[in-house]
Amino acid sequence: MTSLRQILDAHAPVLLLDAASSLIQVGWLNAREPARWQTSPAEAGVGLFESIQSLDVDVGAAGALVFCEGPGSVLGVRTAAMALRTWSLLRARPVFAYSSLAVVAHALHRPEVGVIVDARRDSWHLYRTSTGLQRVATAALAGELIMPEHFRHWSPRPPSVGTTSYDLSQILPQVETLDLFRPTDAPDAFLAEEPSYVTWTPHIHRAPSA
Repeated sequence: MTSLRQILDAHAPVLLLDAASSLIQVGWLNAREPARWQTSPAEAGVGLFESIQSLDVDVGAAGALVFCEGPGSVLGVRTAAMALRTWSLLRARPVFAYSSLAVVAHALHRPEVGVIVDARRDSWHLYRTSTGLQRVATAALAGELIMPEHFRHWSPRPPSVGTTSYDLSQILPQVETLDLFRPTDAPDAFLAEEPSYVTWTPHIHRAPSA
């Protein structure tokens, strides 16, 4: 793991993509210049590329690529990851992933608060700085809980859950010295658990016996 500050010092300028929420965020980050940000409410396949175009930056000039691997919108994250894999084939460079919940939780500076997003099937991804990332059933949620803005949910929000900003232009400067970014050579969406598949044995269809 490494920090955003170390990534910028070694590789700036850096292109950052975050499609974990319904509000796409794209950043062009330099070590000693103000970061430039663009957001879009469009779906990831449009919003990511429109935001890059609005920033008027050359993806090929980025010394490193950074993206949010989730938890959040799996489709959005995989769209960003696909773009990163394509750009890495055109020009090899370091790629780093970070957790949406980790950056929010550490920026809050309140270890007792749990940050949650929907994990489907009546369960939630839960991150506390004291325990890290977990997947828990709705009934097992306890303590003070906060959900970042713009994250979709399919299960009803638990009672008394607060809301906090997911504005990366404000969050990342607060956590830039923390080791929250991991290098990866295979960008993809975060999965709480590997998918399991049921095996079956095919049978020739036969008419029922008399």
